[in-house]
Amino acid sequence: MSGTNKFDDFLTHLGTGPWNMLYFLASSYWLLLVPPQFISGVYLAPTINYTCLPPEGNESVVVSKDSCSYTRLTEDGAEVEEACTEWEFDTSVFSSTLTSEFFLVCDKNRLRATFQSMYMLGTFFSPLIGGYLADRYGRKVVVVVTQILITLLSVIIIFFNNFFIILAIRFLLGSCNMLTFFIYALEVCEPKHRGTVGILTGLPWALGTMAFGGVAYFIRDWRWLQLAVSLPNVLIFPALYFMDESPRWLIVRGRHDQAVQVLRKAARWNRVTLQPEADLRALMKEIQEESATCSSTPTNTDTKTKKFSLPLPNLLSTRAIQVITAVVCIDFFVVSFVFDGLNYSGDIYSADPFLYIILNGLVEVPGYSLTAPIVDRWGRKMPTVLSYVLSGVIIFVIAFIPSDLPVLILVLALAGKVCISGAYQIIYLYSSELFPTEVRMQGIGAASVFAQLASTVVPFITSVLGPVLPWLPSLIFGISAAAAGVFTVALRETKGVPLPDTIADLSVSTTIITSTTTIVIPTSANDAEKCQEPLVTNHTTDGLEEKSCQKEVDSSLPCLA
Repeated sequence: MSGTNKFDDFLTHLGTGPWNMLYFLASSYWLLLVPPQFISGVYLAPTINYTCLPPEGNESVVVSKDSCSYTRLTEDGAEVEEACTEWEFDTSVFSSTLTSEFFLVCDKNRLRATFQSMYMLGTFFSPLIGGYLADRYGRKVVVVVTQILITLLSVIIIFFNNFFIILAIRFLLGSCNMLTFFIYALEVCEPKHRGTVGILTGLPWALGTMAFGGVAYFIRDWRWLQLAVSLPNVLIFPALYFMDESPRWLIVRGRHDQAVQVLRKAARWNRVTLQPEADLRALMKEIQEESATCSSTPTNTDTKTKKFSLPLPNLLSTRAIQVITAVVCIDFFVVSFVFDGLNYSGDIYSADPFLYIILNGLVEVPGYSLTAPIVDRWGRKMPTVLSYVLSGVIIFVIAFIPSDLPVLILVLALAGKVCISGAYQIIYLYSSELFPTEVRMQGIGAASVFAQLASTVVPFITSVLGPVLPWLPSLIFGISAAAAGVFTVALRETKGVPLPDTIADLSVSTTIITSTTTIVIPTSANDAEKCQEPLVTNHTTDGLEEKSCQKEVDSSLPCLA
């Protein structure tokens, strides 16, 4: 039995109890507080009505239709067009916003989208270092440091009166938003509940979105609103104090003494008996050795060529991991692109910004909760494919619906949000099961870079392009989602498969088919141990199969697959 199977069996022995639930509840509370920062531009820098205020003393003034300029008559009767520098803003919906305080209209209109994009730009960079730091220094260290920074930055932003300093703080906030907490909770989850836990952690996001819409309805000043949704961050620190480092990470990194202490605490909290320490340390050694073997296995057996070739990154070291990395990156880009695009499209799909956000959060609930039993019954792959394709088709249709049918447009937009919400939640679970432990944070971190790139671009599509061509965002979102569903077909199913700890655990076989003989080339270290050369399946005349080793094929091929 492989080290991966043994560790999952050990997690099964530990069961689900207070120790596991602490991680789940803490990560859920963290997710509850992310949406108010993630989509804060909807209420802090919204689109509001305004009227140009020409300088006093000019009676013969004609304000342009867009209120961005005015025309005045000079003393000699000539007409001169000048840009507006002051405006009167409608306060019937919001009493104070960044839009009104810093005059983010007319030629500064793009700065509204920039406010949202700066946060996303920060999240674009965070996976570049977040995955590396979490894999090198541990999950807990990264979680604690980032939570401290998020709590401080989200509060001090309200005390600045310089818009560009506010943008800089938004960038820093986004840089601290990492997925480490999600992986942290998933790695200590009992295998049989892993799919359900991975899905249900999305429910706090939906609740946080709805809560943000409700709080914004009662607090119309952007500073007080930002403070109200940021102070609850301090409540997460007591939970972090009692949480331990991920035992999976400790084992892979060779910190066996610390791992034993953590597992003893887990057994004590869950009221189970820990297996003998000698057996436990043997298991740890086996898992660590498999990880070291994968990382040290050469990718080129030709020694003459090897010394002139550059080493490949772990995420590109084998064909199996290359496919996973490429498709997951595409899926992450598209799911963020469409999901965030629908969140920011309130001006296109609804006239009530508070109701739209609340409904968006509400429809995420079935999108998340229904996917839990679905992935447990039908696996991860096909539900992911169908979620992408269905959302793409529904949103694509919106582009061709007349604007005088607002109810139908809103219903379809919400239906598309249900589907893409399901895809959003499944893909995070799916990808965490696809990537091995030794590169899991790096893999998800790399994919998150593409997700945040999409989130950085999408505000300009909804806020700048949307008002000009209202049908175009729906067209772009629809085509992108459908294409992602097609690409996902290339991934393998992970339901019922133990979490891989090493790249060698992926065990994806490359099959060469001829008319009479099938040569199966093993692609994992375990397969190579069973047969030092690829297996040959000979088809006999009576329909039976005989397997034997093919010595003519180089035994190093498994490392190249």
